[in-house]
Amino acid sequence: MLANYLIGLREGLEAALVASILVAYLVRLGRRDLLPALWAGVAAAVTVSLAFGALLTFGPSGLTFRAQEALGGLLSLAAVGLVTWMIFWMARTARSMRSDLQHRLDDAVAAGRAAVLVTALLAVGREGLETALFLWAGAKAAGTTSAGPLTGAALGLATAVLLGWLLYRGSVHLDLRAFFAWTGASLVVVAAGVAAYGIHDLQEAGILPGEDALAFDVSGAVPPGSWYGVLLKGVLSFSPATTWLQAAVWVLYVGVVLTAFVRTAFPRRVRRADPAVVAAG
Repeated sequence: MLANYLIGLREGLEAALVASILVAYLVRLGRRDLLPALWAGVAAAVTVSLAFGALLTFGPSGLTFRAQEALGGLLSLAAVGLVTWMIFWMARTARSMRSDLQHRLDDAVAAGRAAVLVTALLAVGREGLETALFLWAGAKAAGTTSAGPLTGAALGLATAVLLGWLLYRGSVHLDLRAFFAWTGASLVVVAAGVAAYGIHDLQEAGILPGEDALAFDVSGAVPPGSWYGVLLKGVLSFSPATTWLQAAVWVLYVGVVLTAFVRTAFPRRVRRADPAVVAAG
């Protein structure tokens, strides 16, 4: 539940920020007459995202077990790749996001209502599709029999909408760079668990070897039905019985991606020592 809350909060806030930037810019331009077209684009993006999530959830139900595991594994890895790209993209372009959106909206305003609708649809829709895919992958890794993942995602999205509205109204101040940096680092750990779970799905489908080669099995110490087993499963997609390939993917992903992300999102300011101070010392 906690992992899906984090996903819903971060991804939902990105979409809310995009919408609020577009709305605020139209208001600043004095083109309130185009707001209905913009909100229609936002509504269309939300509808497409919900439909995509429903397709991911109910679409594979008629497939065989191996086909479902293969599809689930491939989509989980695709979700990990997408969220990895997203957190690095946000870390690099957060400062220029507002100006980029405003430039695109300038062109859309000149073209007319339909262009404004399409601009809002594409800008918000991209965030929505990313959210739907990663939430589905996270919920699948946490266990589809529980309502916890869906509840966490809904609470995260609701919090994001509230924060987006408060930011638009100027009621709260949020250091967005720090927010996206820390949530991005947390999502790396969540994504590592989803990647490991996707590998396990592919092993069960017979696409990857090593299903019976366990790196460890702590089912006795961490029963899957215990509260801490459920917590580890929900937050980190932790499996008490983990194969060597799953463990290797988790360690490699966290080691490489988290290191690169920290260097990107938390840059160190290297200060040169004053030669006079060094001489005095």
